[in-house]
Amino acid sequence: MIAPELTEALQFALDAAEAVRGTTSPNPPVGATIVDANGRIVGVGATAPPGGPHAEVRALAAAGDRARGGTAVVTLEPCNHTGRTGPCAQALIDAGIATVHYAIADPNPVAGGGADTLRGAGVAVHEGLGADSVANSSLRTWLHRQRTGRPHVTWKYAAGLDGRSAAADGTSQWISGADARTRVHDERSRLDAIVVGTGTVLADDPWLTARLPDGDLAPHQPLRVVVGFSDLPTDARVLDDSAPTLVLRTHDVDEVLAALADHPDVLLEGGPRLAGAFLAARRVDRIQAYIAPVVLGDGTAAVQDAGVTTITEALRFRRERVETVGADVLMTLVPDRD
Repeated sequence: MIAPELTEALQFALDAAEAVRGTTSPNPPVGATIVDANGRIVGVGATAPPGGPHAEVRALAAAGDRARGGTAVVTLEPCNHTGRTGPCAQALIDAGIATVHYAIADPNPVAGGGADTLRGAGVAVHEGLGADSVANSSLRTWLHRQRTGRPHVTWKYAAGLDGRSAAADGTSQWISGADARTRVHDERSRLDAIVVGTGTVLADDPWLTARLPDGDLAPHQPLRVVVGFSDLPTDARVLDDSAPTLVLRTHDVDEVLAALADHPDVLLEGGPRLAGAFLAARRVDRIQAYIAPVVLGDGTAAVQDAGVTTITEALRFRRERVETVGADVLMTLVPDRD
């Protein structure tokens, strides 16, 4: 049975980590909460952009002297190395923290080992608090990169009930409803990068920015990545100064991912051929499919050339979550490795 104050502290840490997702790369988005000796939350922090303090240090700064004798709840094992900032494990020791609960052990051999340092200093250390929640939320993409050495790719698309992403004349705005579009912009504001092909830019001239409900630009903008050999018009919206843009003259999926090595959370929004290329290369780690209650008929399929010619070669996914977003249904799927 988890103590109520730990459950509350964990939720604060999760929310703090989610709030900075997309702004911390190549560092992980970590959240930390300090609970004083009387069980009251006295400090919350999250990882600052690179070069800034880590979550534990920011939470300790908020708590001040009230941290002494208290408990730290952290979404990732406190780091044990000195880089652009000092080791968080030592910061917790110096602040007089008596107990540390962390969700997931740090898989990075350079930064890991904080738990042993804490125990060596007499701090009670417990691993696993909220591990599943953390692994499936703010640290999902960072952990994926630690395991595989490449960014985590989510393919997001909108289609009608017949699997078409555009009508026969090429028009596609808007298949999904206003609620879904708001949801997509909110997600963009937490990403590291968005990838499209030159064909999408030439056909739709998208901005690929993250916008707030009032239409203003969100504080954080992901890197816009355009893939392909076609020349872009100089006045293309994706080349404006509202967000950074990277143009990659390649069709090689792994070359694209290598160029995004420091961007662990990548959203693939390109057209059906680019989606097919990533699927054929087995480089789609999650699908977010917005299915709208419309039929488009003889339009463009959501994906082409995915490397499947017979049913035995079908790429199979399993359901992670299904939810309604306004009038649309959002299916979140992950590869069925079995």
